[in-house]
Amino acid sequence: MECVFGLVGDGFAIVAADTSAVHSILVHKSNEDKIMVLDSHKLVAASGEPGDRVQFTEYIQKNVALYQFRNGIPLTTPAAANFTRGELATALRKNPYSVNILLAGYDKEIGPSLYFIDYIATLHKVDKGAFGYGSYFSLSIMDRHYHSGMSLEEAIGLVDKCIMEIRSRLVVAPPNFVIKIVDKDGAREYAWRESLKDVSVTSA
Repeated sequence: MECVFGLVGDGFAIVAADTSAVHSILVHKSNEDKIMVLDSHKLVAASGEPGDRVQFTEYIQKNVALYQFRNGIPLTTPAAANFTRGELATALRKNPYSVNILLAGYDKEIGPSLYFIDYIATLHKVDKGAFGYGSYFSLSIMDRHYHSGMSLEEAIGLVDKCIMEIRSRLVVAPPNFVIKIVDKDGAREYAWRESLKDVSVTSA
């Protein structure tokens, strides 16, 4: 029951994801960070099969770092999105990855941006987007309340509305979410929204 969503505001992009690691009917952990910091000004929020999600996002992260190491300049957000889309398209004909991605970034020339990339290598630049079962609720909430040029406070309020709707409406709702932001100051973790904490079990 994964939930990944994001939006673009005034000078920033924000992404949120649930933190549940689930297999079949079991929840293995509730603090899994599904939003990777790609580089200093890019975030990748991913949903899908856990192995594909981890392996593919790490592969993209290392190749983006390799490009910067070789050329001395970082990839722009559109270039990183197109590279990611190209790798998914290549894999689609060989050994496809079951992974959906929201790629957020900030560039000095074009400002914040958000890209929607699904498992069949569809790429769109969007103002708001979502993946997973939570998208049924978060997309409708964002359709109703999102507007261009949102302030950070408005955007966080909208993200919290989406989280509350998912928790109250989804039959097997994830309890915890992580929120990350990217703006001119870089990509960073903004907050966690937790209703359940992992408790270590001591051996008897």
